[in-house]
Amino acid sequence: MGTLVEFGKLAKPATVLIKKISDATGVLYEPTRIKRKAKAEADASKTKALIDLEIEDIQKRALNRLITEEIKKQENIENITEKSFSSLDENATPENIEDDWLTNFFDKCKLISDKDMQTMWSKILAGESNNPGTFSKRTIELMSSLDKSDALLFNNFCKLCCTFGKLQPLIYNYKDSIYKKYNIDFSTLTYLDELGLITFDNGGGFNLTYNISDIKDIKITYYDKILYVHFKNEGLNSINTGLVNFTKIGHDLALINNNNINNHNIDNEYYDYILNEIWNKQGYIVSEPLSNKIYNKSLEEERVTTASI
Repeated sequence: MGTLVEFGKLAKPATVLIKKISDATGVLYEPTRIKRKAKAEADASKTKALIDLEIEDIQKRALNRLITEEIKKQENIENITEKSFSSLDENATPENIEDDWLTNFFDKCKLISDKDMQTMWSKILAGESNNPGTFSKRTIELMSSLDKSDALLFNNFCKLCCTFGKLQPLIYNYKDSIYKKYNIDFSTLTYLDELGLITFDNGGGFNLTYNISDIKDIKITYYDKILYVHFKNEGLNSINTGLVNFTKIGHDLALINNNNINNHNIDNEYYDYILNEIWNKQGYIVSEPLSNKIYNKSLEEERVTTASI
């Protein structure tokens, strides 16, 4: 699906979002940047003219500072809003976002001027517009506490995930060289745990348990690659997913990072490591379609066993 912002026109979800923001927070947004900048400069000039009246120097400096700060906050809010447009779904319902959520969201992001961090915030706004109720206030609170270095570290971490119906990190022996590529080691895992993004269990680790009376083949995706884990035994079977799980907040933010990752970033070395060094050696029966394309129409017919222990 292409961008919703084309030829200088805003699609309906974007215009609805703008109106929602204005109604909920009183923050007005002008789609035309040139007009917005000109208006801000004009308003600033008018205010500065008032400052030049008979008031003390310290009052002038205070008013000048407040004007500059408020213009910057407004610019940050509008940049984040504008960046969100391209991630809005055609059936997005921003009108259903809670007013309190929007007020809290912009209160937390109005000081964010870094472009990369603004992009992450815009993904949250778009995600909430697409599916109101997706991001809790606790998620927004934690996001506001992250430094850019924290966000980059977590972004790297999120590349080491597969999807088991939900996004799942796969960290086994963090001393293995594959994890060093992503700057993941004991200290970084401990740090992400302290931030509240993951739960790190350096002892037993975690498992996903399935009842094979309901399902015998577990579908796992890594970007556009597909794997199936086949259970031979009756009853309950489980897949070991390593030493780390996402917290609820971590999973919400991981979805943002995952959406920013494209298939050109597939790490075949990591894929082979998970397939051969982990699941193969742990005794799972793992298979994949010949084409290994998600949208292949005959996945079941083309499935072939690539590892069987």
